[in-house]
Amino acid sequence: MVAMPFLMLLFGTIGVGLFFFTTFSLENAVEKASRQLRTGQAQVSGKTTTQFKQDICDLAPSFVDCVGNLRVNVVSNASFSGAAGAIGGCTDSGGALIPDPTPSPVPGAAGDVVLVTVCYEWELAAAIPFLELGNMGSGSRLIQASTTFRTEPYN
Repeated sequence: MVAMPFLMLLFGTIGVGLFFFTTFSLENAVEKASRQLRTGQAQVSGKTTTQFKQDICDLAPSFVDCVGNLRVNVVSNASFSGAAGAIGGCTDSGGALIPDPTPSPVPGAAGDVVLVTVCYEWELAAAIPFLELGNMGSGSRLIQASTTFRTEPYN
C-alpha cells in the first residue's frame, strides 16, 4: 500500500532532478561557448554556425544528443529589441523540433547585440513513468537555453 506512492515520489524526484540537471548543464554550455562570440574570436576566425554548435556540444554533458535533438540559432542586430524580434520558435506546428538553419558564418559585428538560443528535445521526459513532463508532439520535453549580449569592440 505504501510502495506505490513511495515509488511514484521517488521516480518523480529523480525525473525532476534530471530535468533541472540537463537544463543547467545546457545553459552552462551555451554561456561558455558564447564567450567566443562576445569577444569576437569566432567572427575573426570565420567560425560557422555548425562549428559553434559543435562547441556547445563539446561543453554539454555526453548524454545530450547533439546530432538530432539540438538546434542552435544565432541572430544579431544593432539593438536588443531588434535581436529579440528576429528569432523564431523552436518547434513547428506539429510540435517537432525545427532543424538547424543553413550553416553560415556566425553573426555579430563589433558592438552588435547577439542572441544565442539553443533548443533541446529531451526525450527522457516521455519515458519517465507517472510523470507527464513532455510538451512536444512526441511526448518529449523542450528545453531552451539562451543568452543575449553586446559584442565587445574587437576590431
